[in-house]
Amino acid sequence: MNLVKILKNAFLVVLFGLIITACATKKSVKTTTESSSTTKAAEAQKADPIEKLDALMQGDVYIGSDTVGELASGVPDRVFFATNETILTTASRETLRKQAAWLRQNSDVTVVVEGHADERGTREYNLALGERRANAAKDYLMTYGVSSDRIKVLSYGKERPVDSGSNPLSWSKNRRSVTVKAN
Repeated sequence: MNLVKILKNAFLVVLFGLIITACATKKSVKTTTESSSTTKAAEAQKADPIEKLDALMQGDVYIGSDTVGELASGVPDRVFFATNETILTTASRETLRKQAAWLRQNSDVTVVVEGHADERGTREYNLALGERRANAAKDYLMTYGVSSDRIKVLSYGKERPVDSGSNPLSWSKNRRSVTVKAN
């Protein structure tokens, strides 16, 4: 009886080991020395899916430009966030500095900063997260001299996705704040 139990357990251990080994695959990642996100996005058009993801995302933050509109000529309207984060990336801060400069030059314009989240999580959680993201963008604009009276905050949570896909790239495009002219 003990021999049967030992053989049975040994078989299960070997089977489990084979399953784990079969699931572990090595994926090679190409590294590029180019830092331009537009160059990366162009390369993504002809790359395989994994390389395409790497070209459009830095970590899990979207760095492409295919969903980015303009607040004004040469001033992008949106910034992107990591999963469950409200921390502004270096690229986000640069975009918000451009927005602030444009808003200082156009003192009669008021804006609404919309906060968005991806589809994962509850409606309530994503509404709160969207609001925190919009407030992070608003606070940064205010540090560069834009009056808080000119900036309203609105959260859509996961209700207005820019990409309706259900994959990491789509989610990264939807984690954003968008600055929209109110008047």
